[in-house]
Amino acid sequence: MLRQLLPRCGRALRAPASRTPYALPTLQRASRWYSIQPEAASVAKPLDIDPTKLSITKTQNPKTPKDPSELVFGREFTDHMLTIEWTKNDGWLTPTIQPYQNLSLDPATCVFHYAFECFEGMKAYRDSKGQIRLFRPDKNMERFNKSAARIALPTFSPTSLIDLIAKFVKLEERFIPDGRGYSLYLRPTLIGTQKTLGIGAPGSALLFVIASPVGPYYPTGFKAVSLEATDYAVRAWPGGVGDKKLGANYAPCIVPQMEAASRGFQQNLWLFGPEEYVTEVGTMNLFVAIRNKETNQKELITAPLDGTILGGITRDSILSLAREKLAPDGWLISERKITMPQLYEASLEGRLIEVFGAGTAAVVSPVRKISWKGKLVDCGLAENEESGEVANKMKTWIEARQYGDEEHEWSHIC
Repeated sequence: MLRQLLPRCGRALRAPASRTPYALPTLQRASRWYSIQPEAASVAKPLDIDPTKLSITKTQNPKTPKDPSELVFGREFTDHMLTIEWTKNDGWLTPTIQPYQNLSLDPATCVFHYAFECFEGMKAYRDSKGQIRLFRPDKNMERFNKSAARIALPTFSPTSLIDLIAKFVKLEERFIPDGRGYSLYLRPTLIGTQKTLGIGAPGSALLFVIASPVGPYYPTGFKAVSLEATDYAVRAWPGGVGDKKLGANYAPCIVPQMEAASRGFQQNLWLFGPEEYVTEVGTMNLFVAIRNKETNQKELITAPLDGTILGGITRDSILSLAREKLAPDGWLISERKITMPQLYEASLEGRLIEVFGAGTAAVVSPVRKISWKGKLVDCGLAENEESGEVANKMKTWIEARQYGDEEHEWSHIC
């Protein structure tokens, strides 16, 4: 009966037979069984990720990269994937780069039932000299570890995983098109793989990285979006897990986004609490450029890291650049709360300079209007403008470091 139930999907993701004592030897060549039932914890200290043990098996069927003009975000994938298994007994096992393939998981695997899953979103870029670069991967790894720890999944050495991702990206670099705006989107993912319906810390896990070539977020240039304020649903709250990059945070966001789209808005704006604090736009952080009512000083505001937002790498980069380049010109750079009524008042008084979202995919996404309680709040853009000055500057400054035009510690050469 077990022989009939085992899935036969994809090439084998192999590991030593001792790691899968219950897998049928005759089927190991057909599929790699990831859902395991670990034994009692070992007294030895579990091993960390060891990049020196990397094993590489190249595909026998390499595909031709798609024409860059035809790329759709997240639809095309490269030839290989990076995988690393973890068990409570032994820690991190041998890292492997192998052909992109399906995973074999038992229906009782804990990731399916209790959402033991977290991930990251990052990109690799080709510079003008042909070198491949990662942008602030240390920040991605820091957040990845925080997300993993919050849901009882194993953590790891950030530098070790960065080393492995760099090797993986170098292997797949032919999928990165030349030209500004093109990149290789990377999706590191960590899942609990223990076969059990019992609720507890998983005794086994799988970390894998897949890659998708992507083009410019705005192929025809900046396009400002209009938002609908969402006050009937909450994405994140203090003490919750909205400040971690967990897969479970994303599915509940789709219905409010669909509701906004049904009324002609490109995205929704998350409000929090009876005060209607402005937090995030869709899955991006939000920035507001405003003039102070009393002093007329220009201020760039984004929500604080108080549990109501996810701390984005692009957000952190914009704050750093703003303190470096805008503050000397008199700007006040603030991580503080601002309410929707305050935003509306600033718009009516002509003090709202611009509003934009910030994230890995688009870098910045300018906002034209916000629908709130039957009103359309003007966010400072003229009819013929698609982006404000601050958003334009931030996009230019960040891309200069992503693509190596400006040598900077944020850029990691693979």
